Parts: sequence; structure tokens; C-alpha cells
Amino acid sequence: MTRAASIKDVANHARVAVGTVSNVLNNPDKVAKSTKERVLLAIDELGFIRNDAARQLRAGHSRTIGVVVLDVGNPFFTSVVRAAESAAETHGSAVLLGDSGHDSYRESHYIDLFQEQRVQGLLISPVGDVTERLNLLRERGIPAVLMDRLADGTNYSSVSVNDVEGGYLAIKHLLDVGRRRLALVTGPTSVRQFADRLEGARRAVAEVPESSLEIIECKGQTVLAGRGVGDSLVERSAEQLPDGIFCTNDLLALGVMQSLAMTHRIRIPEDIALIGYDDIDFAASAVVPLSSIRQPTEAIGRTAIQLLMEELNAPDSKRRTVVFTPELVIRQST
Repeated sequence: MTRAASIKDVANHARVAVGTVSNVLNNPDKVAKSTKERVLLAIDELGFIRNDAARQLRAGHSRTIGVVVLDVGNPFFTSVVRAAESAAETHGSAVLLGDSGHDSYRESHYIDLFQEQRVQGLLISPVGDVTERLNLLRERGIPAVLMDRLADGTNYSSVSVNDVEGGYLAIKHLLDVGRRRLALVTGPTSVRQFADRLEGARRAVAEVPESSLEIIECKGQTVLAGRGVGDSLVERSAEQLPDGIFCTNDLLALGVMQSLAMTHRIRIPEDIALIGYDDIDFAASAVVPLSSIRQPTEAIGRTAIQLLMEELNAPDSKRRTVVFTPELVIRQST
């Protein structure tokens, strides 16, 4: 079995000191161009692979950033993470992804795992209150940024969307197109984002006295969960059906749409106007293109990395809170 080339082998092959090879790998700006080229050629010829675990032990951290999201199966989070990954790459870092699945135990597991991996920092869309855990991480040199969640206080930077405004925009749009018997299909309102969207929805309904709002809470936030809601609705009489439905994410809305469409008697938008939230790619290509509240997913991911890098470069700097404004996107479903 052939022994793997060591950093000492590279130094001997390139006729330089071991410290020079280390600088080429970690601080290339400190090395003259001709010397750097000679070392890189030696690395290539010997097939040298750096021992990153050893480097992490010396440096105290890796070149990775931990990211914990609520549901990696939701295209909203997929888009956010993709943007964060791209932004991290420009800083020479890579992203490690964990999916909490709205489960606080799994969330804690990933936080522990990323700490063991000595990540540079953590981006997290938390299930609940993780302040105590994040405080411990910071004490151990790992800063954190809240993502898709507004930070309470000034201890942590955060990047989020004004979900109260988003909920208001969705319901106001349904009211503006003449709908009055409204239903809100939502995930657990214990989740801050869903609670905020409900608050905005109620604010819009309060502005139109003859309107009503039924709250339909479901455990899942998937297409299948939406179909379950739709199946329960189609069992109602025409008089009991809402004439406008706001789903707190697009996956739920697409599920409701599938269920209603299969009856061949409930028309969208003629009988029921339907609007979702997030404006994922599938929204525009649905059998009835779905109106939605657009969140700037790419900007959220990029900004989260930017805030984390600011804290890494200046640990004592003031924490920043970035809140984006959502946008109403009107399509055929309303």
C-alpha cells in the first residue's frame, strides 16, 4: 500500500521549508508567485491531500459553516441554502447542512455536531428559543446568525422577512378581489413565522367588517398535508366552503389546489380564490398558476453569510437586523 504524501514530502520535492508549504495552503498572499507555483506543482505531482482535521485542531475552527433549516424539502429553504452556499464559497468556506424537521431534538443534535466539527459559525432557522444554546456556542468562539427569524434584542444578527406584512398582503388581496369567507391554512402557530402571518391576516380582516377568517391548522407543511386539508373542505356543502384561501406556504397551497381540482366541481379562482406564500418555482407552473407572497430567498441566504462574516472579522461589532419586505405576486389562482 502506497503511503500518502506528507507536507514534508511536498517541501522536499519543491526544495522549500515546511512552513512555506503551509503558507501556500493557508496564507498564499505571503508567498512569492514563483515559489507558490513550484509548491503547487509539487502538490500536484505527489498527489498531496491536506489533513484538514489536523489543520482544524491547530486553527481551532474549520473552513465550514453550519446551516440548520426547518425543512430542507421545502424549496424555499433549498433556495436560501443554495444562495448561502454560493456566498460562503466566495469567502473560501463550505456549507454543512442540517434539517431539523421542526424537531427541537434534531435541532440540538445538529448544533452539537457542528460544534464538534469546529465550524466557523452557524446559520439557523430555529424551531423555538435557542438563545441559551447560541450563547454557549459564542462562548466557544462560534458566532451564529438567525435566518428567516427576527432576532429578539441585540445579541444576535438576523435576516428575515416581515411576515406580518406578508400575511396582511395575502388576505388584503383576497378581500380586494371580493372574497369575504376566508380561510387560513397554516402550520403550527407556535412557529414564529406562521404566527406572524396569522397576525397580518387578522389585521387585514379587521379592516373589512363583513369578512370572516377561519383558521385551519395542520401539522405538516407539505403538498400531502395540503391535500388533506383540501379533502376535508370538499366534503362541505357549497354554503360552508370559503371563497378565498390563504395557505402559509406554497406547498400547502399546491396540495389544496390538487384536491379541489380533482372534484371537477370546484373551480379556481371562480369558486375559491387561492394564494400561497414563498413563491417557489413550482408556483408559476401549477395547473392553475398560483398567486403567492414572494420572499427574496437569494438575498436572505447571501445576507446571512454577510452578517456572519462581519461578526467573524469583528467580534465586538454591533449586531445587525435585516428585514426584507415581501412582495405580492398575482397569478390566475386569484
